[in-house]
Amino acid sequence: MTRSVTALLSLVLLLFALASCGGSSSSNGGTVTLNWWAYNEPSGSFREAADRCTRESHGRYRIAFNALGNDADTQRQSLVRRLAAKDASIDLMSMDVVWTGEFAEAGWIRPWPASFARQVRKGTLAGPLATATYQGKLYAAPANSNTQLLWYRKDLIKNPPKTWDAMIDQAAKLKKAGRVEIQGAAYEGTMVWFNALVTSAGGRILDGPTKVGGNKQALRTAARIMSKLAGSKAADPSLKNQKEDQNRLAFETGQAAFQVNYPFIYPSAKANNPKLFKEIGWAPYPGVEPGKPAKAPIGGFNWGVSSYTAHPQEAFAAATCLRDPTNQRAFAIKGGLPPTLSSLYDDKAFKKDYPFAGLVRRQLEHAGVRPVTPLYADVSLAVYTTVSPPGNIDLKSVVKKLTERIGDALKSKGLL
Repeated sequence: MTRSVTALLSLVLLLFALASCGGSSSSNGGTVTLNWWAYNEPSGSFREAADRCTRESHGRYRIAFNALGNDADTQRQSLVRRLAAKDASIDLMSMDVVWTGEFAEAGWIRPWPASFARQVRKGTLAGPLATATYQGKLYAAPANSNTQLLWYRKDLIKNPPKTWDAMIDQAAKLKKAGRVEIQGAAYEGTMVWFNALVTSAGGRILDGPTKVGGNKQALRTAARIMSKLAGSKAADPSLKNQKEDQNRLAFETGQAAFQVNYPFIYPSAKANNPKLFKEIGWAPYPGVEPGKPAKAPIGGFNWGVSSYTAHPQEAFAAATCLRDPTNQRAFAIKGGLPPTLSSLYDDKAFKKDYPFAGLVRRQLEHAGVRPVTPLYADVSLAVYTTVSPPGNIDLKSVVKKLTERIGDALKSKGLL
């Protein structure tokens, strides 16, 4: 009897101790700890945003930053494993813009309540907002966006080209630095390139969440441009292995006159090669037809609230804070990540620090959004394994291969 009473008392004391050490309890008015799983943004702006919002909550919640890997595939795998296990340790998460449909369909993220959704929609650019929406409902908050610009060296190029064909031809004729840097490895970056070419040509990879796009000529045009670059003097010898950071380094070290990449290259060049930085110019994403504007890529991160959080109201409030104007400005200036809020692009001080702001906004308003489908990961895999390396594209058979492989991906078969 004595041993039983002692054991019971010990259990009660243990439970009390655990409760005292927990993040919080809404019943006692304590501070809620919200675990935010996010890309480890190199400048530290995400961590700073978490600290800022924690202070501004005045004790309502504390945001604990948990770093995900730097590679998008690694980030997704980490989140999917936890969410599939209904892991309650995720309250908030940073999601690549293409994950919305998959995570919403799986029931891993909560739709935004009307009051919070109104705050998110107000003043948010159309392109980023589209990436956070699935089947008419808002499932995420656009926190920062991204788009690729055509970066070029003003000391070598007086009039930047407006199309891919013109850029390839112009680069091939240069006596030095005659390269075009672009992503060509078998990964998501090549899907981004291919999708931008397809949408710029008037087509879509998918005509719906589960329907293969019917504009085969657009697929053919995209494949032709990739193949042309790969077979020209303008191609980087390592094109089949190139990713964004390799493109940045090649441009910074003076090996290329052109680079198609995200704005993160701008603060990087300023820090690493001030002399070259002074010669950097920027222009719209290249089109595929003369006189027809391109549909530039759109990327970035959206904040999602886990379906398994014990503190949904605090999580939505924190996510709203994490994408406010102050934080979005910091993401842009420190990390080169474009804002999703239209008002920032009209701010004179911001435009001084971010001189290509107007061009970024125009592209985001008319961007070529990647397919919105719960099966995006499989569709992307089907595409980039078909068109990478670009030098191996068979123009006679590539459209047939693409439509077949994308069709298989939509049926969850034929893993490559």
